[in-house]
Amino acid sequence: MSENAAETTRGDYDVVLLIEQALSDQDAAQVHSLHEGLDEPVTYHVLLPLEDAAARIESAMGSLTAGDMLASPTMPMSEVDLDAVRKDCEDRSHTELEQTLQALRRSGAVARGEVVGNPPIDALAAKVAAVDGREAIILTRPHVVAEFFHLDWTSKARRKLGVPILHLLEHENFDEQAEGYGQEGITGF
Repeated sequence: MSENAAETTRGDYDVVLLIEQALSDQDAAQVHSLHEGLDEPVTYHVLLPLEDAAARIESAMGSLTAGDMLASPTMPMSEVDLDAVRKDCEDRSHTELEQTLQALRRSGAVARGEVVGNPPIDALAAKVAAVDGREAIILTRPHVVAEFFHLDWTSKARRKLGVPILHLLEHENFDEQAEGYGQEGITGF
């Protein structure tokens, strides 16, 4: 039996969940509640993209004020420093994945997961294909600019996948999303 075939059992309702950060217990319970009435066993396959160490350094550098830059005009990053940041990013990603899997399991769900290094939508498409996923859920923080230009994960996934896509925004309960608080909410289908 191939590795991919071992990931899923025929008859299961496989849901691939792409997240940006660890799910809270409330987020996990809400995701799990979406599938409570199904007759088939549900398995969640969680994908968490590896945080980009270079982007993290760039972001930190961008937050320095002009005074900071003038006071120390050269701030070379040694390769050792970059390796330490990469290791920290890997550790954080694995910790957030484990927190998410535990939150889903506390809600009563069956959950597996992995930290992915390739582009998130490519990883999502590959996982949906590998487990014969029935649907995909993308759980993100709001990204107003990316969503406006349809560059966000959900828009990209809709163009690439042949399964229903549900986009949830973290830290809003379903009632808030349905009522449009913050002009965000559930999109997809």
